[in-house]
Amino acid sequence: MIALLILYVVWGSTYLGIALMIETLPPLLAAGARYLSAGLLLAGGVYLWARLHRTDAPARPTRRQWRSALIIGTLLLMGGNGFVVLAEQFIPSGVAAVVIATVPIWLAVFDAVLTRRRPGRLVIGGLAAGLVGVGILLAPVEGLDRINPLGVGLVCVAAISWAAGSLYARGAEMPRSGLLGSGMEMFAGGLVLAIVGTLLGEFGQLDLAAVSLRSVGALAYLVVFGSVVAFSAYVWLLNNVPVSTVGTYAYVNPIVAVALGAMVLSEPITLRTAVAAVVIIAAVIAMVSGRPRQAGEPATEAPGRREPSSREPEAPSVARALD
Repeated sequence: MIALLILYVVWGSTYLGIALMIETLPPLLAAGARYLSAGLLLAGGVYLWARLHRTDAPARPTRRQWRSALIIGTLLLMGGNGFVVLAEQFIPSGVAAVVIATVPIWLAVFDAVLTRRRPGRLVIGGLAAGLVGVGILLAPVEGLDRINPLGVGLVCVAAISWAAGSLYARGAEMPRSGLLGSGMEMFAGGLVLAIVGTLLGEFGQLDLAAVSLRSVGALAYLVVFGSVVAFSAYVWLLNNVPVSTVGTYAYVNPIVAVALGAMVLSEPITLRTAVAAVVIIAAVIAMVSGRPRQAGEPATEAPGRREPSSREPEAPSVARALD
């Protein structure tokens, strides 16, 4: 299926895209530009769709909805994606993708804490295995190349922040239009990324004469394909195929990221990385596939989703999109 293939390849390739983007562009400012642009495209697309199909445009977002978008965008995009961008200055893109694969584990752990339910054996086992996988990446084993612990630590923070933002988004008040809500979250998160990058002095580091076409092309790719096209494919899949099938992208993306990093950037696929990837991905697959669905839990419900208006393109929150 083309849409699923897009999810596998495009979202898996975003880690390579980030690595190429930050070769000559300041990391947080570039990430901010990505999400500001993608947010405007998504939100603008909603209103354009309404005009072309002569339907009512979504109601103007309220101040409370913008506050929710700001919190979600900060946790997901500044905390989640921003720390990945920073981390890829110190570690290979494939390693970053492997660590990000622990997000479903953190989601399950935080959910158990918030609902005050004792975590099941699979959740506890998945968390333990995930920590073992991260430990494998950091362990000072003689004969194996060391991986920068700062980079791994930044990605761990990114995974935790993404999980926290996803859980917050479940009850956050957002517009009925999922696409509009996601556009708002991307725009707000991009704005925070740009502000933080500016405060860290990244504008002073920006040398326009030194910016390469490869970095600019990577940024454009991340905006158009990584954020808009892949997200649209994700929306279509959620509405047309079983959610268990859609969720397989989370297992495939790290493999694609490691392979692309090796082919394009000559990142080494070391024994350490391979073993850590197997441990983490196996833990996530076992934990997620073994989680019992609660009564009345919808297969494709998204955080912050509201009833769609008639004939309006509907999408889940960006909180469900782990790109």
